[in-house]
Order: sequence, then C-alpha cells, then structure tokens
Amino acid sequence: MPDIQTSEQQPPFPEQAQLEDMVQDILVQARGLGADQVEAGVSIDAGLSVTVRLGETETLEYNRDRALGLTVYFDHRKGSASTADFAPHSIASTVRAACDIARYTSSDSCAGLADADRMATVIPDLDLYHPWDIDAEQAIELATECEAAARDVDERIVNSEGGSVSSYVGMRVKANSHGFMGSYRSSQHGISCSVIGKQDDEMQRDYWSVSACDSADLDAPATVGRIAGERTTRRLGTQRLSTRQAPVIMAADIARSLFGSFINAISGSSLYRKSSFLLDHLGRQVFPDFMHIHEQPLLKKAPGSAPYDSEGVATRARDIISDGILHGYVLNSYAARKLGMETTGNAGGVRNLTIDPGDKDLAGLLRAMDTGLLVTELIGFGVNVVTGDYSRGAAGFWVEGGEIQYPVDEITVAGNMKEMFMGIVETGNDVDTRGNIRSGSILIDRMMIAGA
Repeated sequence: MPDIQTSEQQPPFPEQAQLEDMVQDILVQARGLGADQVEAGVSIDAGLSVTVRLGETETLEYNRDRALGLTVYFDHRKGSASTADFAPHSIASTVRAACDIARYTSSDSCAGLADADRMATVIPDLDLYHPWDIDAEQAIELATECEAAARDVDERIVNSEGGSVSSYVGMRVKANSHGFMGSYRSSQHGISCSVIGKQDDEMQRDYWSVSACDSADLDAPATVGRIAGERTTRRLGTQRLSTRQAPVIMAADIARSLFGSFINAISGSSLYRKSSFLLDHLGRQVFPDFMHIHEQPLLKKAPGSAPYDSEGVATRARDIISDGILHGYVLNSYAARKLGMETTGNAGGVRNLTIDPGDKDLAGLLRAMDTGLLVTELIGFGVNVVTGDYSRGAAGFWVEGGEIQYPVDEITVAGNMKEMFMGIVETGNDVDTRGNIRSGSILIDRMMIAGA
C-alpha cells in the first residue's frame, strides 16, 4: 500500500490569516505598479480518490493543488495572470505579468471590478466544510463493497467499470481593492459505480453516484452499487421505437440539463451578444403559470452554496421565474454594464437553482402521462441557444397505461425549447439534490421522437 498522507498527518490548508496576508500583499504590489483596480484570489484543494474494478484496486490518487490568480485594471484595460508557485519572487513576477498585459490590451468601458456597494460585507457560515476522516485503505474497502453490491444484483452483470470513492476539501480566499476580503472552506465527497450487463448479444451500461459535502449524508456504498446494478439490468431487452410524436418525461437527473440550457439562454454573455432565443423576454411568460424557478445560494450544506460570487458580490436568494414569468437574468458585472443593468451576483453562474416540485413522484407522473417516453439518458450536445432548437440522442423506456413496458435506445428527442418550456405539464417531487440544479422529473406534453 503506498504511503498516502491523510488530513490527520498533515494540515490540508495553511492558516487562513497567512493566505489573507498573501492576497492583501498582492493588492499592494499591483497598486504600487499603477493598477487602479485589483482583485486576487487563492485556492487550495486536497483530496483522495480510489477506483476498484472487478475486486482489484485500479487507481489510487492523492492530490494537493493550489493556485493564485489576479486581475488588474489600468483605466479599464484588463490583465490577468496566475501561478501555482507561492514563493514571494514568483508572486511578484505574476503581479508584474498581469500589469504588463493590461498595458497592451484595449480599453473597455464596461471592464472593471463590480461596484463597491455590491461587495459582500458579511460572510455567513453555510456549513460547507466537513472533512471525511478516511484513509486509502478504508476508501478501497468502501469502493470494493460498492462494486460487489452492483455485481451481485443479477447474473447478467458481466463486467464493471468500477466502484469509486472520493473525498476532497478546499479553501478559497478572495480580496479586491474595494476593501473586500472573503474566505471559506468547503468539502465534497462521493461514491459511484458503473457496471455492464449482457443479455444474448446485447450489452448495456449504467451507473449511479451520490455526493455531499458531509460524508454522513452519503448513501451506503452497497445502496449505491445496488442501484447501479438495477439501472443496468433494467436496460437489457431493448426494443426499437418508430418515429412519432408523444409526451415525454425527463427523469430528474436528466431534467437538470434542460434547465441548464434555460440558464444559458438568460445569461449575460448570450444576451449582450444577441445570441439567445430568450432575448428581450424579461417580464414575459416563458413557462406555465405554476412554474417557480429560483436561486438559493445560501442553503446550508448544498453543493452550489457560496456567500459571494467570483467577483466578491454578495449572493442572495431571488426569483428567476415566478408564475411562469421571467423576472431576472443571470448577470456578472461586465454583462450587466453591457446591458445597462446591474449585476445579479452571478459571476461564476447560478447557485442552487431550484425548480419547485409538484405533488407527484415519478410513478405518479408515469400514470399522468399514460402513454409516452421516459428519458433516462441524453447523448450529445444538440442544443442551439440562439434559435432554441433542441435535438439530442436519448435512451429510456416506453410507457403504456402508466407502466413501463420495455427499454428503448438509439432514438432522438427533438423540439424547440420555447415550446418545451411552455409544454411542461407537471414537475415531480423526486427532486435530485446532488448538483447545482435541483429539479424533479418533468412531464412535457409532446416532443418529436425519431426512431427506426
């Protein structure tokens, strides 16, 4: 067994005050070289990950990464530089490089730090830091248990891509010349498994994974493995599906990608470039009137939570869609200035985008749909944010009488996102909280399904 240093053997981070002093010194150096605005940040991450395949340890990795980055402005001329070397001479060289770059870039009146009055002044404790006291040997045991549970589900499970366990901790420190200084620690742990099933000449693969900032919130490894095995075996015995129009349910973990495309369409860069099918839709109905989509960046222990965005702007809960109407865009300070608006605290993206659930679970949505397609996998990137056209490869299950009849694959689901959004009939209460977009399954009234 390699000698892996755990968090008990060496502290995962330097002292917070030490990093804050480092960042503050960078600001002083850049201002001394003539920069009128400066922002700097330091990140440090440490983690352990293992993968066990067919009962044998396949990979065992321990990482410890660090990075320092800064951006300077000379009268709206921007320069950025970064380094992984925290030695004083390397930091000084990085500061000089950023300043030198800025002197040669074009002036942009919209470039600069976010407004000083938008900076976070209070850094709430969001309960994001929960180190997992686990060493390499223990992680291997858990990964082995996870994979074994998947392989034991059914004799048709004939191969494996492995069971994995990972644990990471990180620290972020950020400051700028407005006087903002913020820092927080976070952790992220996960268990996953992927196996392959075979029936006659057909082979199918599926997986399952869980993640949380607190290892106590993870499902047991055997549970993760069992779900991965069951998901794989239920995909065996696929049948061909002819081309048709039909209602479609996107399973919760798949629905998140559709709402991700919605966010792309209302993001500042798409809007000021006039490359969005939702351009000039503020105040207009985009979804059915029962839809409520909102951002919750201050949820405790949630994966997308953060007390401030990547510009130091305080994050806040807000409605994006209420009663189906678009009430807000997703803007950083640059995009906001280009649009003549104010930042929404979304430099770095949305945080814990939440789609309010309805009162039905997935089984209830299947019954409500009666006949149609349940999509459990999407393939490819056929989403055009400019036109709203949507076309992606898919796999899933054909449903009749509210019950799953057989698995299908090698199909394409297509439509236009404007019509898809307005065609949402119900949202499920089977909310997937593993990622930054929190959605249940969704039932869409009709889509084109291209098959045999």
